[in-house]
Amino acid sequence: MEKKIYCFNPAHDMALANNTPFYKAPAEIQKMAYDLAVLPAWYAEGGESVRIDDMKQAELLHSQLGSDFLFPRVQWILEWEQGSYVPWGWDPAFLHQLRSAGIGEEFLLTDSQVQRIRFLSSRQRSSEMLVGMRKIEGTCGESVVCHSVDDVNFYMSEVGEIVLKAPWSGSGRGLVKVSSETWSSSVRGWVERVLRTQGSVMAEPLYEKVADFAMEFYADGSGGIYFIGYSLFETDLHGNYKENRLCTDEQIEAFLSSFIPVDTLRQIKSSLTVRLSVLLENDYSGCLGVDMMICRMNDAFHVHPCVEINLRMNMGIVSHQVRARLLHPRSEGWFRIEYFSADGEAVNAHRDHKDRYPLVVADGKILSGYLSLTGVDETTHYQAYILAGH
Repeated sequence: MEKKIYCFNPAHDMALANNTPFYKAPAEIQKMAYDLAVLPAWYAEGGESVRIDDMKQAELLHSQLGSDFLFPRVQWILEWEQGSYVPWGWDPAFLHQLRSAGIGEEFLLTDSQVQRIRFLSSRQRSSEMLVGMRKIEGTCGESVVCHSVDDVNFYMSEVGEIVLKAPWSGSGRGLVKVSSETWSSSVRGWVERVLRTQGSVMAEPLYEKVADFAMEFYADGSGGIYFIGYSLFETDLHGNYKENRLCTDEQIEAFLSSFIPVDTLRQIKSSLTVRLSVLLENDYSGCLGVDMMICRMNDAFHVHPCVEINLRMNMGIVSHQVRARLLHPRSEGWFRIEYFSADGEAVNAHRDHKDRYPLVVADGKILSGYLSLTGVDETTHYQAYILAGH
């Protein structure tokens, strides 16, 4: 059986947008990749390998976990070894990195396969998927493709305040909210730059969002699509990921059903399973998520069933795995990615959380308390952790 090697490459979305083998991520994303490098250990299969840059990261995590039964059963490797890689996502830059490290082509996707993943990852595919999904009662949403500044201005004059999105961009990036009143030379410059580099701009109405959630799936590479579970998450004002609720699918369904009928959710799930199979065929194998949201429109609630399709691992699936592996059945809580702007802030917060939320374990699972899933020291700026209760 081929050895699987997991690794965390959070620059994936931006690398897809850049679409060159030589893309270099901004310093802040490189720092995120370093600080959170051990994250795949929490969703990798037992006995598999996780590739990290510095063994100190694994040693720090081990020393902070303390309880041996909590420590992930993975092998840590520092070199780029021969094996079947499971990255956060496939893109030209990651493929080039593996080739440059001498990884055999038998372990890699081809250039054409990676370009196909890029094509399928475009927000244009989400827009096309949305058209068919709108036939389900209780759904909302529209997204149009603009090929010129005039197209954008026409849509804005028809709709009012809108959100512009680059076809490819990272989480919370490549988005601009604009109206006729706030249109400016800088916004026009942004639109022209995206048109020049990506060929189009996506435009959609600004919705009154009530809740973010997602449906998570696994594609087997042969047209099979399998539902993993729901993801109930929150973002900041800029659209950057903040946290996931750690609870059962039944609890998430119950929460969502306070806004829309459960039958609507199940119709969406069924429709997506069929439509994703047709879209992906044998072109993609791995985890994926379809972001959705509950919107308030005309004093009623509707569900936007296809805000975005992410053909990669995502924090919703990570949190799903973390809950299954670590949390006691009676517990629920939060999985969070925290950013700290200055040295020392993360380690101070870590110590405070340990004091305020001591870990309580029952039957080999976490009943309540705080647990950092990544190592924390004076230089840490990004951290993944859970906070549980019952």
